[in-house]
Amino acid sequence: QVQLVESGGGLVQAGGSLRLSCAASGSIFSINAMSWYRQAPGKQRELVAAIASGGSTNYADSVKGRFTISRDNAKNAVYLQMNSLKPEDTAVYYCAADDLIATMTGQIYPHYWGKGTLVTVSS
Repeated sequence: QVQLVESGGGLVQAGGSLRLSCAASGSIFSINAMSWYRQAPGKQRELVAAIASGGSTNYADSVKGRFTISRDNAKNAVYLQMNSLKPEDTAVYYCAADDLIATMTGQIYPHYWGKGTLVTVSS
């Protein structure tokens, strides 16, 4: 089992920045891909960004150039730096993890999920 705990959400004005953190614990030796998803009210959960244990990344087109995903393997943590935030970025953001690299594409949902952290961007 893998436990994921997100932090760093909050209220920010459009154009502002936030940094989300995700702390992983448990059987993390098997984890190869860590991802950030988001779900806005009335919408499907969607992939925002993903990172492999080797460092390769994948981003949704809507966040490219604004968001950066990173990970600290020594601390078992993954981060999402969000800049130039827009009202349409408002959502609950979830940290997710899986041993399958294929989950980085967003076509397959990861197995492990955190409880989410709310990001609200005001106009």
